[in-house]
Amino acid sequence: MPHLFVAVTAHGYGHLAQCAPVAEALAERIPGMRLTLQGNLDAWFVRKRLPSCNHLISEPADVGLLMDGPLRTRWSESLLEYEHFEAEYDRRLRSQIEIFEESRPDLVLADVPWLPLDAAKVLDIPAVAICSLSWYDILAESPVADRMPAAVADRLRSVYAAADMFIRPAPSMPMAWLPNARDTGPIALRCPDLSRELRDRAGIPYRRPLVLVQFGGFDGFHPLQNWPEQDQVQWLVPTTLGNQRADTLSLDKLGLGVRDVLGSCDAILTKPGYGTITEAACNAKPVLYISRGDWPEEPTLIDWLKRQVSAQEISMSDLIAGSVIEPLFDLLASEPSIPVPPTGIGEVVELLEPLLVRK
Repeated sequence: MPHLFVAVTAHGYGHLAQCAPVAEALAERIPGMRLTLQGNLDAWFVRKRLPSCNHLISEPADVGLLMDGPLRTRWSESLLEYEHFEAEYDRRLRSQIEIFEESRPDLVLADVPWLPLDAAKVLDIPAVAICSLSWYDILAESPVADRMPAAVADRLRSVYAAADMFIRPAPSMPMAWLPNARDTGPIALRCPDLSRELRDRAGIPYRRPLVLVQFGGFDGFHPLQNWPEQDQVQWLVPTTLGNQRADTLSLDKLGLGVRDVLGSCDAILTKPGYGTITEAACNAKPVLYISRGDWPEEPTLIDWLKRQVSAQEISMSDLIAGSVIEPLFDLLASEPSIPVPPTGIGEVVELLEPLLVRK
């Protein structure tokens, strides 16, 4: 049976969330397909997002970026990690080649570590990158761009450019230098509207809007804990907060995840990240967002989002103070949007299946 090997950057959960729908669609299309995932991710999250995964290799395939919570990137320290990675590149490449020689994949799909792409090419295994960004473009447009070593820049550019394809799902950074780019529609899932069941189950009044608060897979940022309690909005938060609040519903207590309620909420409060942005657009949900400021991908995401749904930025000071009710109700009063078709999954599957199932 064909063997798909997926390698992801463990920079939060966004990279797995971006490529998992494609891998699951391939597993459905190709009965018996083996699926291996490489990435330093929690096994519970892998099982939730990638149930077809047969084998998890927890060894990281790259370095990602160091973060202080979901909004602050430690750029200088992250750049040092890239330098250290490059200094040990030959050893790491040999190790990755050994992983492939043992697992014998038919296709390597990377979102978006460069090392597995390079190892796959050494072994003449089809290798495809898929992501809305590349780590070269992130570093090249970051606050430490002028300090990126030439060896790091050359490695990233050369490996990404040598892949069989670099798939850019909308909305992606331009990455215009890539000779192998293929563009597709957005990768996202349509989520059912279960708001009536959710309200009945949790005893939430029907007149009260449901607002999903989602800042991604990083701990250490819980501004809602310090907000004044109110009865105008019901906050839906992924994990239990330290204090109990009548205006807050913790999804983990109900055994629910973000995608279980995204189709049921009335609006989303978030940071700009690919998964939340595309699923907001594909489920026609208005978005109140806090800017990350120095995140190079953000302008692309926000420009695309504002062309699809009602979206409004708030300041960090307003977020910390909990001054979000008024802008939320402004968003809720806007004209309903039309859901964006999430065509990317099917388009990517059509690109990958011939590489995975070779005659």
